[in-house]
Amino acid sequence: MPAVHHKLLLEDALQDSPQTRSLLSVFEEDAGMLTDYTNQLLQSMQRVFGAQSEMGLATEQLSQQLLEYEKKNFALGKGDEEVITTLQNFAKTVGELNSLHSELANQMADSMVFPLIQFREKDLTEISTLKEIFGIATDEHEAAMVKYSRLPKKKENEKLKADLVKEVAYTRRKQHQASLQYYCALNALQYRKRVAMLEPMLGYKQAQISFFKKGIELVSKKMDSFLSSVSNMTQSIQAQLDAEAEAMRMSQRELLSVEDTVYMPDKDTEPVNRTLIQKAGYLNIRNKTGLVTTAWDRLYFFTQGGNLMCQPRGAVAGGMVLDLDNSSVMAVECEDRRYCFQITSPSGKTSMILQAESKKEYEEWICTVNNISRQIYLTDNPEAVAIRLNQTAIQAVTPITSFEKRQEGSPNPDRAKPGGIHASSSGSQKTGVAPEPEDLIAPGTPIQFDIMLPASEFQDQNRAGGRRTNPFGETDDDCSTESDDSLLQQVFAVRFLGSMAVRCGDNQEVIYEAMRQVLAARAIHNIFRTTESHLMVTSSNLRLIDPQTQVTRISFQLGEVCQFAAHQENGRLMGFVVEGRDWSDGDEEGEPSFSAFVFESNTEGEKICYTISLAKDITEAKKDPEALAQLMKNMPLTNDGKFLLLEPETGDMTNGAGQEDLESEA
Repeated sequence: MPAVHHKLLLEDALQDSPQTRSLLSVFEEDAGMLTDYTNQLLQSMQRVFGAQSEMGLATEQLSQQLLEYEKKNFALGKGDEEVITTLQNFAKTVGELNSLHSELANQMADSMVFPLIQFREKDLTEISTLKEIFGIATDEHEAAMVKYSRLPKKKENEKLKADLVKEVAYTRRKQHQASLQYYCALNALQYRKRVAMLEPMLGYKQAQISFFKKGIELVSKKMDSFLSSVSNMTQSIQAQLDAEAEAMRMSQRELLSVEDTVYMPDKDTEPVNRTLIQKAGYLNIRNKTGLVTTAWDRLYFFTQGGNLMCQPRGAVAGGMVLDLDNSSVMAVECEDRRYCFQITSPSGKTSMILQAESKKEYEEWICTVNNISRQIYLTDNPEAVAIRLNQTAIQAVTPITSFEKRQEGSPNPDRAKPGGIHASSSGSQKTGVAPEPEDLIAPGTPIQFDIMLPASEFQDQNRAGGRRTNPFGETDDDCSTESDDSLLQQVFAVRFLGSMAVRCGDNQEVIYEAMRQVLAARAIHNIFRTTESHLMVTSSNLRLIDPQTQVTRISFQLGEVCQFAAHQENGRLMGFVVEGRDWSDGDEEGEPSFSAFVFESNTEGEKICYTISLAKDITEAKKDPEALAQLMKNMPLTNDGKFLLLEPETGDMTNGAGQEDLESEA
């Protein structure tokens, strides 16, 4: 007799995943069909027992009912071929034996009707009872998880937290025990149903042979070997059941011997794995239920092929929720809940807020989504690429307070200088081969997430009315700058995301790579607060102005800006590369050094890039009065003679003064 291949794994009972629930529903459906069939079969046997006058008709109906077992198409019917064949043989002989006498009724009651009644009242009723207990335990666990998920983060109550953790552990253990008992009973039912189907008929035929007078020898010769094989079959199935039941008891005892921390949330002992490219587990998702009301649902999420999938309980398969390619992920503060993070599509039109069960799950989900958004899973060795990018991102996040300390924080100052690879970068552009990230930015280059203005410089600018004063009294340059700035002045509301040293300034790819590394470092280290500033583009320089104090945080001459570009997919991201000089080697002229600055704007980054490009055109046109006149003729001008580009985006400069610590949507 072949062994049963389909069974519920006891090891999956604790996780209670949708896959396990889906398989459990198949077993429950099979048990329901078996109950219906058992009741029908029992009714047929009782008719044989009670309707002696209609014995012939009753045995014929029984014969037909035995044939129905094959037509039921049990979902877990693999391995029932011998049972079906045996029942078919029984049906044939039952059709031939259509007469019984009074003494046969007592033997049929003991050997045919009673075993099936015992199977229905004992085994099938046990399945129904365990199903109700499992459902109650599941509901209690879900209610405990809802209470735990609502545990506040800001005002933590240790006693309340401890009580909720104990309640979750108790209900989870209770659900685990109920599921193990339920799974064991369902697995055993696959064996018991075979015995229950065969044993009554075995008793019935034995009673027939013992009481028949006419043709007893002929009947015995035909049936002895067949009944012997059926008896051996049931004994074999019973032996398999005993062995499987003992194995399940041992496995159940081993699974219940674990420590209580297995049932407690946020008690992970393993370290966070930041190199995952696949992740699965339960998360709470925030859904809007009205204009201002929200609700949280606990669903099973997993990643597959660069997509975030969701599979509700009872569903056969999951459905796609969001395409993670080029998406962004960041930690957020949401409704005083812990471990919340937000995933946003590249276009910014679709976003969702999720809550993890523990800090480990929270960090691993953020890292996994970040790895998938870079399309690491499409590479030949995604695990190795994920490890390398994660190490680079961790090394890169070294907080700095001034631009002068950037080179000191670099793990390899020699590699940070662009002169060492400038030629190779040019060569790669000539051949049309995309440069590697290491050719654009040195691995481990520190990232600065804010522009800190020294106190002395802050005081000097306040005394000078927001403009730096030449200590030597030379005002010619200032007057010239003011005259040049009068041709173009455009202000954009931006949020500074980060800056870092780069190796070259003649390739826009270095800006895109800097954007990727800055956003990845912010996501890994949960840095999502930004400060709003005003980026003023004039015909001579770029200035980043504090909207509250009107102090210039940093300023660059247009000649120093060698590259600028907007993000190819997220139009609100833009950045530029500034060229400087490094005199650390003692060279009089100094080695060229490059720095990339990344911003998020309230408008399209292409508008800022267009304005910078126009400012550079004006700078070049100043060298030729005729070219400047032609440029002013082609461009619309304001009443005071300035270039008219866009409507002011910041509105009243004082209105945005208090907008500090905003959350970046990049």
